[in-house]
Amino acid sequence: MPGIRAPSTYSEEPPRHPSLIINSKEPFNAEPPRSALISSYVTHVDMFYKRNHGPIPIVDDIESYHVDVSGLIGSPKKLYMRDIRSLPKYNVTATLQCAGNRRTAMSKVKAVRGVGWDISAIGNAVWGGAKLADVLEIVGVPKLTSVTQSDGKHVEFVSIDKCKEEKGGPYKASIPLSQATSPEADVLLAYEMNWEPLNRDHGYPLRVVVPGVIGARSVKWLDSINIIAEPCQGFFMAKDYKMFPPSVNWDNINWDTRRPQMDFPVQSAICSLEDVNVIAPGKVKVCGYAASGGGRGIERLDISIDGGKNWFEASRYQNPGIPYEADGVNSDKWAWVLFEAIVDITSNTEIAAKAVDIAGNVQPESVETIWNLRGILNTSWHKVQVRVGHSNM
Repeated sequence: MPGIRAPSTYSEEPPRHPSLIINSKEPFNAEPPRSALISSYVTHVDMFYKRNHGPIPIVDDIESYHVDVSGLIGSPKKLYMRDIRSLPKYNVTATLQCAGNRRTAMSKVKAVRGVGWDISAIGNAVWGGAKLADVLEIVGVPKLTSVTQSDGKHVEFVSIDKCKEEKGGPYKASIPLSQATSPEADVLLAYEMNWEPLNRDHGYPLRVVVPGVIGARSVKWLDSINIIAEPCQGFFMAKDYKMFPPSVNWDNINWDTRRPQMDFPVQSAICSLEDVNVIAPGKVKVCGYAASGGGRGIERLDISIDGGKNWFEASRYQNPGIPYEADGVNSDKWAWVLFEAIVDITSNTEIAAKAVDIAGNVQPESVETIWNLRGILNTSWHKVQVRVGHSNM
């Protein structure tokens, strides 16, 4: 494509922060130490997880870079960065989470396939750009449209990125047209992250951000937008990121029996403590994050210091100084909340966290009940072990 290219090797990768925990070097997939996630409500770009499927694209000429918009619409169009920047700019605070977040814990039950993420394949950022609903109006698709006159019902995003799963073809994904054309859904063509231009790892010069949905649908390094009749048939929509029961294995799987995963379920994790900790007896601060998909706020965050027998509520917050309400007008509905509790630990025990969203959805207790062969959507209670003094592990 003019102005941007997808390298065939990893010789031109961007620099990365040395604190990142590398789960895969080529392609580069890495997450920050869990403690970095609770250092601020908005995740620093360097500490935002990196999820890639191939070498990072390179922009050679930003002036000639453009996005082709076509498909089941009346007027296909090439949109240059100047066209997108001429539209009203919106800043949307939204949490992105890889569907494989916490996969490592699920793999301890039984082997799964995928990048071995701990609890930090998640981050919260302020994304700046044009609303997709405004972009689609340019090509004749009105806001709040569910189907075009040519029977287009889905919006497909195609990347410059080339990946082995697509047999060297581009990464792609789609969302329903009704979501794409809804201003309230806040789907962006983003060119900024945390008030700065996107960096290469996060999709420079232009990416899609679909709030409340698993990160796999927020396509980076955007090449084209297609209005199509059926959901995208790319690998990561048709043959991956689908939720199967524990009974399904690689011998009996039928990908066509499940819909592509969109919203992520309610999730929380403790970030102030590691999986196993040796501490002095006394007060311990328990901090972490909680988030739910679909714009559902966090109604409650429960902490247990006796392995789940008894629970109490942690405090929740987003922006300092502004009281958090799960469905409040001053709260960021697409963003995580951070939580904090002070607990008194006098003996060896297990600390657990679980979140409840405004729809009453709650994290399941056991990872065994939600185990699946791809290791996605591990939203079971997050548990850490604490040992008082210098006890043997």
